[in-house]
Amino acid sequence: MSTRIAPAMLAAILLAWAASPAAAQAVDGAAAPPSGPEALYQEALQSLSEGRKNDASAALTRLIEQVPQHAGAVIDLALIQCSLGNADQAERLFAIVETRFDPSRDILELIAQARDSGCKQAAPASSASMSIGRGIDDNVNQGASNSTFVVSGPDGQLELPLLDDFLPQRDGYTALNADYVRGIGSNGSLGFMQFQARRYDSMRAYNTGALYGGIESPWRFGAWTMRSTASLGMTTMAGRLYQKQAQAQLRVGVPLPLPANTQFYLSGSATHTKYATLRNFDSEVLEARALLSYRTGALAANAAFGVLSDRARGSRPGGNRHGNFLTLSMRKALGWDTHGEVAWTRQRWDSAAPYSPELLIDEVRAQRTQVVRATLSHQVAKNQTVALEARMVRNHENISIFQYTNRQLQLSWQWQFP
Repeated sequence: MSTRIAPAMLAAILLAWAASPAAAQAVDGAAAPPSGPEALYQEALQSLSEGRKNDASAALTRLIEQVPQHAGAVIDLALIQCSLGNADQAERLFAIVETRFDPSRDILELIAQARDSGCKQAAPASSASMSIGRGIDDNVNQGASNSTFVVSGPDGQLELPLLDDFLPQRDGYTALNADYVRGIGSNGSLGFMQFQARRYDSMRAYNTGALYGGIESPWRFGAWTMRSTASLGMTTMAGRLYQKQAQAQLRVGVPLPLPANTQFYLSGSATHTKYATLRNFDSEVLEARALLSYRTGALAANAAFGVLSDRARGSRPGGNRHGNFLTLSMRKALGWDTHGEVAWTRQRWDSAAPYSPELLIDEVRAQRTQVVRATLSHQVAKNQTVALEARMVRNHENISIFQYTNRQLQLSWQWQFP
């Protein structure tokens, strides 16, 4: 939508709403939800606010069929059709407004402005961001916390010292991240691309890169809002393909009577991961998640709980596994263009079979991981932010060789475009 049409449409919506029965109810203090044609009009406005112009146009068309004298619906539909590049339909509706109704001077000026601008489909909206960071990682290789490994043999327990390659290795790194989002079509869909790369100063075998892309689309079923996402991606390690991934996800906004500024979502996803060389690690992960979100002007808080099922495609050590996770996060404005953010995640995995009896690891793996992250960011310019992030991962489980602790500290500079 062009910058000249957008204010016009917003003004028309506000003017139409001001004359509607819903506005009168708001003035009188009534709390009854809209019904009938007014509910259809509110549905159209909701669709429009979410970028679903086609859905808004369809709802307004149905409303006009029921109530031909609904001036606000005719004006809004005309402006939507103009923004979609449907000049003939927009002009027909403009003429109806001018001849059937008695439009005010403000409405006539809106129509004249739309005609002068020309009914051309606006270029898709887009945005991008990029960040470059320097950091230190005290356990690049996820080295074991214990320097020895205890195994049980025919002669009893045997304590084996670990080689240096299996102990924590420290190194500095440079990180590069980029994101690009662009509107697709006229019903609120988005296409996105994400790129991430990390290059270590000396431990080049652990250099990683990732490229992902996908499409996200909004939907509505009555009072239920939905977003579906489909994505494909790949990850490299040491410059070689490491894994490929495909994911489908659906998030549903549940219309519950919650306190102000609070929303509740349910989501489900299916992820297929295929490894380039470790084919016995190929798997599908199914996830179900519940998310409670609270947002005000200065504070955003989220709580998420999910259950997971990881189905092995081949003879993966430990076989299938299942687990769950809990995540709590909070972001708050601290003043002076500075924000603080903290997050905590606890995740657990339980395997279905002994990990690897042939390697003398005949225990069923039980993994318990906690991740703590804290970020302090400061906006140094209109579209530039500097951020300091500290992150700690503590992985505790019953097989000592897999236990590790990892700490990272990163300073990054971020740009947002436009």
